[in-house]
Amino acid sequence: MPFDGLVMAAVRKELESELLDGRIDRIYQPSPLEIHLLIHRPGTRARLLLSAHPENARVHLTGRVRENPPSPPVFCMVLRKHLEGGRIRGIQQRGLDRVLVFQVQSYNDLGEPSLKELVCEIMGRHSNIILVNPGTKQIIDAIKRYTYAVSRHREVLPGREYIPPPEQHKLNPLELKEEEFRQALLEAPLETPVAAILQRILDGISQVMAREILYRAGLAQDLILDHCGEHELVVLWQAIQQMAGAIARGEFQPSLVLDEQGRPREFAAFDLTHFHPLTRRQGTMNTLVDLFYTAREEEQDYQSKKQSLLTVVRREMGRLSQKLSLQEESLAKAERADEYRIFGELIMANLYRLEKGLSEVTLENFYDPGKKMVIISLDPRLKPVQNAQAYFKKYTKAKQTREETGNRIEQTQRELEYLKGVETAIIQATTVPELVEIREELEEQGYLKPANREKKREPEKPRPLVFTSSDGFTILVGRNNKQNDYLTLRLARGEDVWLHTRDIPGSHVLIRTGGRTVPETTLAEAASLAAYFSRARESQNVPVDYTLRRNVHKPRGARPGYVIYTGQRTLTVNPDQELVERLKA
Repeated sequence: MPFDGLVMAAVRKELESELLDGRIDRIYQPSPLEIHLLIHRPGTRARLLLSAHPENARVHLTGRVRENPPSPPVFCMVLRKHLEGGRIRGIQQRGLDRVLVFQVQSYNDLGEPSLKELVCEIMGRHSNIILVNPGTKQIIDAIKRYTYAVSRHREVLPGREYIPPPEQHKLNPLELKEEEFRQALLEAPLETPVAAILQRILDGISQVMAREILYRAGLAQDLILDHCGEHELVVLWQAIQQMAGAIARGEFQPSLVLDEQGRPREFAAFDLTHFHPLTRRQGTMNTLVDLFYTAREEEQDYQSKKQSLLTVVRREMGRLSQKLSLQEESLAKAERADEYRIFGELIMANLYRLEKGLSEVTLENFYDPGKKMVIISLDPRLKPVQNAQAYFKKYTKAKQTREETGNRIEQTQRELEYLKGVETAIIQATTVPELVEIREELEEQGYLKPANREKKREPEKPRPLVFTSSDGFTILVGRNNKQNDYLTLRLARGEDVWLHTRDIPGSHVLIRTGGRTVPETTLAEAASLAAYFSRARESQNVPVDYTLRRNVHKPRGARPGYVIYTGQRTLTVNPDQELVERLKA
């Protein structure tokens, strides 16, 4: 993980200047594995975030305020009891381990001074936040409790002795001797990448920092030990010594690497020069860590919400597909309705030749131009006229079933098409607010139970995407059914041009004309946008209908996003991502 021991050292150095002697005013636990401490010093207030999340564990100052649960969890109440009103007297890091200890001077129930330690262990899935009584070395409580059944090394339970995490037996770069370094390096198998060896033997070094050391030494990042000679060993040692000197002096150079889309990719306590083709952002270590994990958690939240909605929609689509299959099977059986009628009429036409007790009869089918003979099954317990009446009843029932099943099939197909459109909107959604709109729609349509929202947020106006055509016309694109309805039924004017992929789920697209004639270039660009923001994004030669908005109507009681239209013409276009980027307003 990028939050290595060097990052912890840089964070600790900044926290000492920001938090020492600060008073802990409030403590919150917005999620099961995250604690926020509001700390006050004369003229300043800070929010300290402590996380024991298996993927996002870290310690840093944050500007992000999270919503808290209605009632605080037990661990939060314990922290409030022992730490609220206390002052931070020390912040310690053990070597370059990812363990940070906050020493808090507070008061017990008798008003006597009482020192507590809040231990933050940042170690991936083994991360924890533990409140310890330093005098007795006993655990008061922890955000994660577990027994020896989980860890053979120690128990983390109230009343147990606090045992630090097991030693990693790595070399401290600040105390490292050259011979000691060479020996540890050369003990590895010859085919091992040097970056992996550095990470394994040096305390506080992550994989990204190991690659940075190689880069600063002028060596290839994929260098293996077998290709190391005296020159490689010397320049490696010099690069490590330079970094160790900067650590000892507290001269960190926090760096955040952004990818091509401007999203945080890596961070470190030193400038990551080996990412030179990408943008690198400098700042305080706490600020950069906060930016990285805020973006990471937003992406994780987005992916979680997206996958949750896709699961619901695809489950419903699977159910409807099965239902449709059964309905079509039932319709196929009902298609014999005319055959039952013919059997009944043939029996009635031949009553004079039939008698009770027959199990079948072969008669000439005068409805068949070929005058073919047909075998008709009979119930021997019934008279011929009763057998005819039985076939007429089957005919009436089958005819009714055929009509009802046909209507049900049509309804099922419409619902399936609706869900396909919702699925497309989910797949193409790029932000959490878009997913929230889709979730609200699914709640309104009865596919999801309404979420228990403690605070009802004010409904926001949908915000369709805005593009500008090569001819200067504004083109609006709905990203989901709520935006589609808002775009078509609220924003659009009668003279605007409305577009939609033909018989393919997708976005409503609108060209704001202002009464002007729309050039063919703008029409083609809008049609390409409609194809791109549809289920046919990966296809070619996509048919797109266009008509004036005044020709578009929504039937009463129709589902969100469903409209009917007349007077349309059709263009055949290809989706074009480059065009989308070029026309973005």
